[in-house]
Amino acid sequence: MFSKSDTDVDQTGSARRSGHQPEMANAPPSEVDLAYARAVAADALGRGSKDSSIPWENPHTGAGGNITPLAVAYGAGTSTCRDFLASYVRGEAQAWLQGEACRTEHGKWEVKSLKPLKQG
Repeated sequence: MFSKSDTDVDQTGSARRSGHQPEMANAPPSEVDLAYARAVAADALGRGSKDSSIPWENPHTGAGGNITPLAVAYGAGTSTCRDFLASYVRGEAQAWLQGEACRTEHGKWEVKSLKPLKQG
């Protein structure tokens, strides 16, 4: 009833569905993980250092990475801001994020944006 080629197609299709590449590898970072990264970024930028990475980790999910300030502070309207990079690793998932943080009127740093790094 089945030809050899039909059987081969079914076997190949089954192998693809089970796959070796986990779905998480392409999933964006969770909001909970990003909250941990934002907190460390605000702290790292408040220290005023540049060109040094500060590690971050969410102990509940195992996600982590590094926060790296990119440049000295710059003026953005009436605010003082800094850009930074954040690496994200969770299992086999890896991503680079770009962020911007600005100093609040109370002197603390607040992350204004943290999104996937635009490459190109």
